[in-house]
Amino acid sequence: MTLYLRHYWKDERLAFPSSNNLSRTFDGRLVKKIWKPDVFFVHSKRSFIHDTTMENIMLRVYPDGNILYSVRITVTSLCSMDFSRFPLDTQNCSLELESYAYAESDLMLYWKNGNDSLRTDEIALSQFFIEEFHPSHGLALYSSTGWYNRLYINFILRRHIFFFMLQTYFPTMLMVVLSWVSFWIDRRAVPARVSLGITTVLTMSTIITGVSASMPQVSYVKAVDIYLWTSFLFVFLSVIEYAAVNYFTTKEEMKKLKQLKLSGYDASQAMAFDGCFHDQDIELSVFPLSDLNTDPCMSSQNSTTPDLPPVLGTRLRRRRSIRQSVNHIMNNSYKIDSYSRIFFPLAYFLFNIIYWSIYS
Repeated sequence: MTLYLRHYWKDERLAFPSSNNLSRTFDGRLVKKIWKPDVFFVHSKRSFIHDTTMENIMLRVYPDGNILYSVRITVTSLCSMDFSRFPLDTQNCSLELESYAYAESDLMLYWKNGNDSLRTDEIALSQFFIEEFHPSHGLALYSSTGWYNRLYINFILRRHIFFFMLQTYFPTMLMVVLSWVSFWIDRRAVPARVSLGITTVLTMSTIITGVSASMPQVSYVKAVDIYLWTSFLFVFLSVIEYAAVNYFTTKEEMKKLKQLKLSGYDASQAMAFDGCFHDQDIELSVFPLSDLNTDPCMSSQNSTTPDLPPVLGTRLRRRRSIRQSVNHIMNNSYKIDSYSRIFFPLAYFLFNIIYWSIYS
């Protein structure tokens, strides 16, 4: 952070007579010859005074001995942050100023105008914007040297989210939506669906690796980790879904082929029945060989049960058990894709509502 640090004090030794009561301004050469406060930043990791094209130091002396000493400093300070809500986090950081040599009995530090002593209009941070700030003061105790005055500048910083939306969240959402495209591709198109699933999984792995490399290395789970790994789970489940569809489809076709072989039909009639899927069990033995010229789908419907006379009264429908429902889906594997087209988007939409309501 770059700031202008201005000190005010009174040194009657520097007072001078003036008829118009105007101050006099000096550069850094006079600063080295007079007394000035030895203020430093307590938790500073690196600080320096700007010196282009000259040292950015200004000394202004008033006729009554009041002194204004201004210096332009860039400070890199330590701030203990909690990244559990990263990158939707808000951090509380502070700058602390203290005299290095003069204890409380020798030098008192205080803010000249309270909150008006600070101005953050021109402060621009790359990753944060300042929500709130306020100054305070207190005492610091050192066991070997005593009590020292300390000034605090407390900042409440909120992280800019737009960068992470563009680089992390939007690409992740697109990869999850792209993985759902396979639900609309024919289940017999194995190369298309497998390549699409593997591509989305590898892309999600690349996104997670890139984000983890640029994130702080902490031992707890961050908010962005929850979003990325949950999205990766949705993409991975879409691949598992097709594996189940392909398995049950193969099992279903093998079962139908076995029934055709047992019933004694030739290859031409087996091809005629290929593609006819019904919810009822079809008894293939009732079809005579002379019906090859007829539509097998229509013949199966007409030959399942004989015509029954209408019965008066209420028609009761037997409810399927959970096991029967599962067996029905396994025997009709195309329905897994139909259910996935609804379940996956609804589940991901619900996850986003919960995620953004908690962390935003």
